[in-house]
Amino acid sequence: MKQKKQRNKKARIIDLRYALYDFGRLLAAPGWLLILRPKWRFENAAAKKKICGGAVLSFNHTGLLDPARDQFSIWYRRMHFVAADELFEKKFTRWLFTYAFHCIEVNRKNFNLGTFREITDHLTAGNIVSIYPEGHVNASEAEVDVFKSGLVMMAIRSGVPIVPIYSKTPEKWYRRTVYCIGEPIDVRERLGAMPSMDSIQKFSEFLREKEAELKKIAEGDRS
Repeated sequence: MKQKKQRNKKARIIDLRYALYDFGRLLAAPGWLLILRPKWRFENAAAKKKICGGAVLSFNHTGLLDPARDQFSIWYRRMHFVAADELFEKKFTRWLFTYAFHCIEVNRKNFNLGTFREITDHLTAGNIVSIYPEGHVNASEAEVDVFKSGLVMMAIRSGVPIVPIYSKTPEKWYRRTVYCIGEPIDVRERLGAMPSMDSIQKFSEFLREKEAELKKIAEGDRS
């Protein structure tokens, strides 16, 4: 029996729950855009289409300021970044990351069912969830593999695409930040509704290769 494909809903343009987030992003945008002077490159014509509805954005990880910077890679959408649980240990930072930035707390060593449901709820509601699959600098390969497997399963369960994005940080202050956007990947269409672990691991390797391809495109820019 075929599993019915879940409809990819669209998030609300006006939502009072995001009032603080939207206000902060509006205030920060002029300064960040002036500093970053972002330039967008695309894998192909399909990658140029606006992202509507739920999607998982998969970024390369370069530093602690990545979430603040990468908010503007897809400038027309709100993002829910997945953040490590150590950032939520103090009361103020828990409030800040939960209610101001709308981040999703995750324990990389114990990716539990509650976290899985929270992320899939966001995706099925039409929101964007942004993830750095490689994790923080101290993450072991085992943790990364588990996290990537969860990422693939969430996309399949929610019926949303994974959009790979490579951000190239300029080596000199006068160069521009380059965002290379990949074509949205329909994981459920590629792997089916109930893929094997072997299929998921192969798909994770495919995402690594895709990131390398996007890096080559981004590094072709010398402006």
